[in-house]
Amino acid sequence: MHKITIILTFAELFQASSINSMDLKKLMIRAISGAVYVGIIIGCIFWGVFPFSWMAAIFGALAVIEFEKITHEINKRTIPAMILDIAGVISLSFGWMVSPLLIWIFIIICRLIIELYIKSSRPLHNLAHSLMTQIYIGIPLGAMTLIGEWWNLHIVLALCLMIWINDTGAFLVGSTLGKHRLFERISPKKSWEGFFGGLVFNIAASYFFSLHSISFFSIDWNYGQWIGLGIATTLFATWGDLVESMIKRDLRIKDSGNIIPGHGGILDRIDSLLMVMPASLLYLFIFI
Repeated sequence: MHKITIILTFAELFQASSINSMDLKKLMIRAISGAVYVGIIIGCIFWGVFPFSWMAAIFGALAVIEFEKITHEINKRTIPAMILDIAGVISLSFGWMVSPLLIWIFIIICRLIIELYIKSSRPLHNLAHSLMTQIYIGIPLGAMTLIGEWWNLHIVLALCLMIWINDTGAFLVGSTLGKHRLFERISPKKSWEGFFGGLVFNIAASYFFSLHSISFFSIDWNYGQWIGLGIATTLFATWGDLVESMIKRDLRIKDSGNIIPGHGGILDRIDSLLMVMPASLLYLFIFI
C-alpha cells in the first residue's frame, strides 16, 4: 500500500510542477501545498472511516464558505442560513446512514423556516442557492464517505489516484498535441486530444491496478471492472472540471478561493471529485 501512496503523491506533484511559466518560488509553493493536500487525504484514508468522514466534513464546510463568498451571498442577514448550509453539508459528509440523514432532513426544514425571518426580496433565490450547496457539495462528499463505509477506503484512494492520473495525462497530451477544442464556450484551453490522453493514461492505470487489485486495494476485481471505473472517472472528472469552470465563468472569477497556495480554493481542488464520487458509487452498485 505504501507504493500506492508514493505513486499518488508523485502524480499530484507532477501535475503541480508541469507549468513552465511559473517561477521556481511559485512552483515550490504549489508543489508543497499539493503534497500537504495529498498527505491529508492519504493520512485520513489510512486512519479509518471516521477520521476520513471528518476530513470530508471539513472540506465540505470550507467549500460552502467559499461558494458563499464567490456568489456574494454572505451578509449579516444570511449568516444563519449559511451556518445551516454548512451543517447540512457536514451531516451529509458522514454518509447516508440513518442518523446523519435524519439530521440533514431536520436542517433542511430549519433552513426553510429561517428564510421567513431573513426578510429577503428573493427568498426563492436564497433557497435555491442553499439547495445548490447540498447537491453540488454535500451529496458528492457523502457518496465518497459511503464508498468507504460500504466497500473500503482503498477504493476511494484508487479513485483519487485515477483523478490525478487523468489530469496529468490530459495536461501532458493536451499541452503538446491539443488542437481541437473540447468545450470552448466554457474552457477554451481544454482539447479533445487532452481528454483522450487522460483516458489512455487511466486505462493504463486500470490495467496496473488489476494486476495488484488484492495487494494494493484489498479487493478482488478483474481488468474489466477496473477499466470501467477508469473510463467513468475520466468522463466525470472532465465534466466536474467543466461544471466548476462554468460556475466561475458565470461569476467572472479565475479561482474559487486562495486557501491552497498555488492551487486556488478548495473547490478548485475537489471539482473533479464532486462528480466522480457519486458516479463511482452508482458504478459500484451496478457493476460490482
